[in-house]
Amino acid sequence: MKSFSRSWKSSGLPRKQRKYRYKAPLHLRSKMLGSHLSKDLRQKYGRRAMRVRKGDRVRVMVGQFRKKEGKVTRVDTKKQKIYIENVEVAKKDGSKAFYPVNASNVMIIELNMDDKKRKVKK
Repeated sequence: MKSFSRSWKSSGLPRKQRKYRYKAPLHLRSKMLGSHLSKDLRQKYGRRAMRVRKGDRVRVMVGQFRKKEGKVTRVDTKKQKIYIENVEVAKKDGSKAFYPVNASNVMIIELNMDDKKRKVKK
């Protein structure tokens, strides 16, 4: 059996779409970490969405942490999750742990422009 095939993406079957996401290599999983831009950024860059990067400022739009804002501290490409500064849960021992959030459930408020390639996309 194939470990990965781009033809799975074109299938309408949900199980094959899930399989495509699950078996995708990291360079393709990275592209799946896109998120909507705020209205100001949409006007400025002429794009609706961009990939989330470490250092971006985001607002959570869905879930128990809705309306919370913070900087992205970590992007886990393998698990397809992002970790945000103020989005934490208390562990049993009293310490805090970052809560993993899907990139599709956040909106980018401010971009981290340290990357050369991102500056070119202006």
